[in-house]
Amino acid sequence: MRFARLALLLAAAAGPAAAKSPPPLPTYTPAYEPSTVDERGLWGEADEEERKLRDSPLVVRDETVNAYVRRVFCTTVGQDRCKPVRIYVVEVPRFNAMMAPNGMMVVWSGLLLRARSEAELGAVLGHEFAHFELRHGLAAFKRARNISDALSWIGVAGGLSGVNTFGLQWALIGSFYRFNRDQERQADELGLKYLAASPYPAGAMPELWTHVMAEDDATKVARGRKPRQHYSAGFFDTHPTDLDRAVTLTKLAAKYGDSGDAAFAGHRTGVTPVLPMLLADQIKLNDFGGTDYILGQLAQSSGWTSDLLFARAELYRARGNPRDLVTAAGFYGDAIRAGCTAPEARRGLGLSLMRSGLASDGRTALAEYLQLKPDAADAKAIQALLAN
Repeated sequence: MRFARLALLLAAAAGPAAAKSPPPLPTYTPAYEPSTVDERGLWGEADEEERKLRDSPLVVRDETVNAYVRRVFCTTVGQDRCKPVRIYVVEVPRFNAMMAPNGMMVVWSGLLLRARSEAELGAVLGHEFAHFELRHGLAAFKRARNISDALSWIGVAGGLSGVNTFGLQWALIGSFYRFNRDQERQADELGLKYLAASPYPAGAMPELWTHVMAEDDATKVARGRKPRQHYSAGFFDTHPTDLDRAVTLTKLAAKYGDSGDAAFAGHRTGVTPVLPMLLADQIKLNDFGGTDYILGQLAQSSGWTSDLLFARAELYRARGNPRDLVTAAGFYGDAIRAGCTAPEARRGLGLSLMRSGLASDGRTALAEYLQLKPDAADAKAIQALLAN
């Protein structure tokens, strides 16, 4: 029901198709240097965090993947804007990216898994760069400090005068969250302009948010909870709702036209070197519904490859219901027949079969695992299992 309503809202928002008419972008001033005390302090903190990040084991060092992410970013915002930005891809299996005031961009690996195309990846990177170009980090820092000072003063003044200042304090707190939501909308609008002016279709941005909502719904349904039903931001929400974003961005994208190549194949190629890592990290989140949705989306564009079949087998085995183990064994077999060479496929197949009561077949698969990977960390445990 939720997505039936969403489909109607997006169809109404889109209106008739239009030829692509790139919007004018604001004049960009490169190599901006901090000039005030606040700016220098904020830049200094960001520089220190970047120094720590450079040596972090979480940083993905694969040169091909890093070059791919930079290419998509530069294609989205333009060469003049992308040159001074330092991009760090980090192994965090969640949907997010962020940008610091000093020009450091951090891209979480979960974004690479969830984006279906270069255009969708570029939509998020462009949104984060819009925060940077609009200097939202500094504005939010000043706003938070001013509100904190005001709340402290109002509390003291109210205590001295005996006047109830709760309503005024509450209004100030609300203004902080509303200010953040306004910043997000501004970054969405400028990010969409980047995308519309690029070779990518502007419509990729609202499409991305529909899939974010669908993943969230799948997670909740698998956990026996109702999908999120409200369609307006709450008092303490720092971002507009995903639905609000999808509808608003669909209207704006329709103005710019939706021509361009989203580059689905380019994205699949770009993330291939780290796809096994992305899938393994996602499965460790213990989110059956969301992960199954992501795997289904990946299969829609590339088919059920050996990597995706192996990941799906691991997902079902991790949940571990009796029927899941039978299903997992089937997926492991499909992955092996599709060309999966990872020894862990035999290991998973063997364990699933043994727990399903097919001990003989399970032992055969586990023996093959040890032949392929005799120095495996769990080799002694598997040998003991085979000896019983």
